[in-house]
Amino acid sequence: MSLTDTIRLWDEAITAADQQEWTTALDTFAAIREPSSKICFNIGSLHLLLGQLNEAEKAFDKSICRDEHLAVAFFQRGITFYKREKYEEASRDFIEAFNLLRGNQLIDYKQLGLRYKLGACQVLHNLALAHAMLQEWDKAEKVMKKALTFKTEAKHNFVDQALEAVLKRELFELLQFPVGEFFRPKKKVVAQLEKQDFLGEAKVVASVIDKDAFSGFAPLQPPAPEPVPQKKAPEKFRTLEGKPYRVLFNFIPNNEMELELPSGNIVFLLEQGQDNWATVMFNDKTGLVPYNYLEPLESTKAERSPSPDIPAPPRTTAPDRPPSVKDQNLPSITSPQVIEPSKKIQRKNHPMPKTCIVKIHFKYTVAIRAKPGLLLNELLAVVGRKFDLSEKRIELSYKSQAEGKLIPITSETKMKKMWSEVSNQRLVIWCKFLEVVALYDYKVSSPVDLSFQEGDVIQVLAQVNDNWLEGQCKGNTGIFPVTFIKELNMAELANP
Repeated sequence: MSLTDTIRLWDEAITAADQQEWTTALDTFAAIREPSSKICFNIGSLHLLLGQLNEAEKAFDKSICRDEHLAVAFFQRGITFYKREKYEEASRDFIEAFNLLRGNQLIDYKQLGLRYKLGACQVLHNLALAHAMLQEWDKAEKVMKKALTFKTEAKHNFVDQALEAVLKRELFELLQFPVGEFFRPKKKVVAQLEKQDFLGEAKVVASVIDKDAFSGFAPLQPPAPEPVPQKKAPEKFRTLEGKPYRVLFNFIPNNEMELELPSGNIVFLLEQGQDNWATVMFNDKTGLVPYNYLEPLESTKAERSPSPDIPAPPRTTAPDRPPSVKDQNLPSITSPQVIEPSKKIQRKNHPMPKTCIVKIHFKYTVAIRAKPGLLLNELLAVVGRKFDLSEKRIELSYKSQAEGKLIPITSETKMKKMWSEVSNQRLVIWCKFLEVVALYDYKVSSPVDLSFQEGDVIQVLAQVNDNWLEGQCKGNTGIFPVTFIKELNMAELANP
């Protein structure tokens, strides 16, 4: 069978599948001789959709034989084995699919014609379920904890639900491939299958004969007079306003009055104020920037290195920005505008609080923008909302530049010291769970529980739900109820 016939049948089968005519699509795919790995995958997906598990398994076998690196085919065959209650074969296919991810969070098959992203969380979720069906709860718990490391989006909440079910020795639902998603041929290739008439039929466009219906070669036309060239009117160029200056450092605005500028660009200075702020024009936009971030263009020409191909090295780090300005009468500069020379910007000095970017290291790293001087309980509330945790069960610490070690943030005094060490509007803090002390003796009632005695100190590892925590005590790990412990505050941790 030629490649043209194969693509035509492939497109017809996909059209029938889009109309949910599964049997018609399956018969059309079956008419293709020597199907590729993608077409075998589509056949297996249709058999699986119709509940024909034996035929689906054979089709996925053919798909894997033709492309042994197709992770989504192993994933689909693992689902087929699971539905046939072959849990050991299913776990082997899920492991192979995870290995083919090669440590990546997902594989996007869009370029291959499949609108689907196979994620590591999904593969590990189904692998843990196969272990659970085999009563291998320890393996299932280990797999789900590993799945937590690949969780990066809010839509991956099924990982938390599955882990909670495993800890309670309960089963959970299988994640299946979406219905109606198949490998599709490229639209450009399908469009080339249609015959196109590039010449068309001849017709009369213009003729010196009135009502000429001649459709062959056009008759001779009288030569048209050559046009007389006309002189082009001289163009009027608008004179650029202001003096040219070069931007020395990147400038990030804090409010709508200020203008974002990348270093190395040329701006035009419209006005220089006494407060070290300057009004400049860049890309037809006007705004305020620190004057010490600029340098006259004439001086840069005089100091240029002999070779114009080698740029000069960066001078120093950016200087401290002056106090911000704010004027309620200043028009918005979000849209391009030109300031007339007669209309000058009236500015008033109003100190604006600086902001800095705070990176928080926990199970994964997030970045927030905060105002220096934020109180401890306010910062804990922000971090708790970011990681969906109770601020009473987390501890923050930062690395002191003076002492060179991590210092727990246990009081407002240490908060002020932390803010005083902010450098270049950047700050890095670490977040971890607090230690708690047992109020009563707790004996295990199931293999997943953690036993302890009154007065034992427990390291909290995770928050299972509002009533249960996961922790470690005396080398043992398990879950325990919240009502049996007392939460140590950070002052008690700093001074035990």
